[in-house]
Amino acid sequence: MKLSVVMPARDEEGSIGQTVAQIATALAVERIPFEIVVVDDGSTDQTAACLRQLIDRYPGVRLVSNTGRHGFGMAVRAGLAQATGEAIAIMMADGSDSPEDLVRYYRKVQEGYDCAFGSRFIQGSKIVDYPVHKLAINRLANWFIRILFRLRYNDITNAFKCYRRQAIEGMQPLISQHFNLTVEMPLKAIVRGYSYAVLPISWTNRKSGMSKLKIKEMGRRYLFIVLHVWLEHHLSRGDYLRREEAEEHATRHA
Repeated sequence: MKLSVVMPARDEEGSIGQTVAQIATALAVERIPFEIVVVDDGSTDQTAACLRQLIDRYPGVRLVSNTGRHGFGMAVRAGLAQATGEAIAIMMADGSDSPEDLVRYYRKVQEGYDCAFGSRFIQGSKIVDYPVHKLAINRLANWFIRILFRLRYNDITNAFKCYRRQAIEGMQPLISQHFNLTVEMPLKAIVRGYSYAVLPISWTNRKSGMSKLKIKEMGRRYLFIVLHVWLEHHLSRGDYLRREEAEEHATRHA
């Protein structure tokens, strides 16, 4: 099973080289067939130049330029359109996500799960240098989502997740243009009936560059997409469920 790692990058020259090299090395050691699709989302620094140097060292690395509208969600969607793997993971370019956790995600998808989700807030997880104000907002947002969707899973907002290709196809159309895509993808996978495993993961704050997530700007966008998926879940009458779930739903309501 080939693994595609989709990685949006905007002005990440200080971290992209090490991040990609560590991921490529970890996957090669595990003999996992892979590609790393780095999407340059309108960088004004040397991000693209750093990637071109890595391509010669790691044949699985690909550079894609997002020539359309910029934004985290748009960059991820551009990468998904180029990914060729049967399993697809979303990872951050700042080095905050662990390559070892990526391998564990892949193994779970190999076992047959449609999705592998991580949590930074369960036993066995680890977070390093998480800004206190962001942590408070994160926990409040995830609490709201858990209550609304009646979930036990407590880290929906984290971008780092892995999906089987059929789950990516089944959650279309994706509409988020910004960081709210990190919520749209797992919520659609869950409400449309795709199976998922939850693993404890680690997260380490970036060592260079600046976060592109602007909390004040994103609040209403997160709320919009959460309510959008909630309405789909309750009003679509099973129209978007995966095929097996849809057949069972139709039988129950015949």
